[in-house]
Amino acid sequence: MEINKSVCVVGLGYIGLPTAALLANRGFKVHGVDVDKHAVNTINEGKIHIVEPELDTFVNSAVNSGMLTANLEPTAADIFLVAVPTPFHHDQLNQVTNSPVPNLDYVISATRAIAPHIKPGNLVLLESTSPVGTTQMMADELEKAGVDLSSIHVAHSPERVLPGHIMRELIENDRVVGGINESSTLAAAEFYRSFVQGEVLETNAKTAEMAKLTENAFRDVNIAFANELSMLSDEMEIDVYELIKLANHHPRVNILQPGCGVGGHCISVDPWFIVNSGNGKAKMVEQARRTNDYKSDWVIEKVKNAALQFENKQGRPPKVACMGLAFKPDIDDLRESPALRITTALNKILDVVAVEPNVEKVNGLKLVDEDTAKTADILVYLVAHKQFKTHVAHDLTIDFAGLFK
Repeated sequence: MEINKSVCVVGLGYIGLPTAALLANRGFKVHGVDVDKHAVNTINEGKIHIVEPELDTFVNSAVNSGMLTANLEPTAADIFLVAVPTPFHHDQLNQVTNSPVPNLDYVISATRAIAPHIKPGNLVLLESTSPVGTTQMMADELEKAGVDLSSIHVAHSPERVLPGHIMRELIENDRVVGGINESSTLAAAEFYRSFVQGEVLETNAKTAEMAKLTENAFRDVNIAFANELSMLSDEMEIDVYELIKLANHHPRVNILQPGCGVGGHCISVDPWFIVNSGNGKAKMVEQARRTNDYKSDWVIEKVKNAALQFENKQGRPPKVACMGLAFKPDIDDLRESPALRITTALNKILDVVAVEPNVEKVNGLKLVDEDTAKTADILVYLVAHKQFKTHVAHDLTIDFAGLFK
């Protein structure tokens, strides 16, 4: 593929901005689009509005070279890449499974926004993790807007990167690419092979969509097993970390580590897309999701009980410090974070302060530094941030992050 092509990236968040910056540094002329004016202005200054290692260098270089600009509106391009959120309708539940219903409003809005700028020969890509059928829905929306589908290519390629390693994994990881027809698949594969070092695997759009959901559901199920073990072990007065370490000595066993739940916009969200489409048939996937969500409720109850015991013994309510709010260690991403949910719930009933080294403020919570937090009566470790690994546990330390094992 010619590198001197132009790309319009819609959505400049945790996936869109790194992708836009990478492409701009690889010779593509990139026009980034976001509805957040602050994000647009920040990027045009050569700065970043999210935390991700190496991203600042990529963005600064791309903007200073003139290869990356950000705007509130899309423009004409050779390639359109949509990387917008795919959350849930929080006021809707699937009547069969009583599970969340995917909200594709952002995808629809982005599709309608780029439709007037699309011309024959263009490639339209959806990178947002989506329910099966979303890529075809995009194509249908474009057709409704007057776009001749026979003259363009439409495909899906879900991102498969780990926060904290995005810039490297965008290049190194294998990619799954699936179009609404064979020519779309081939066009999309050619584009990704121009900058991806990993293998580009060709399939159809529905299978590509399901592949990403399957990957995250697999991980969710395995984490649910570890989290269920942790709750059972607590009841049986067994050290779950020792238990897992011993069990993992079996040559064909590799149990993951438990935590306070599962967060992020992938593992905690994507399995529900399968459950919603399965209409009652995705039983294991659904139970894993409910187990991991319940783990956060279980953690809240454990802290409440510890606080009650303290008050009964000391004659006063304790000050509680919740250590970590991000959904995983060493990032600033609070999306679907169980640690944030736990801390917010505890803050409503207890005297709570919070420590999150990667975030400056969180609405509704009092953030303090580590030294201040250590003066609290009860320390609740929810995320294994690197800053916490030098801490020393005391009698009223509750460790849900496995830091002191």
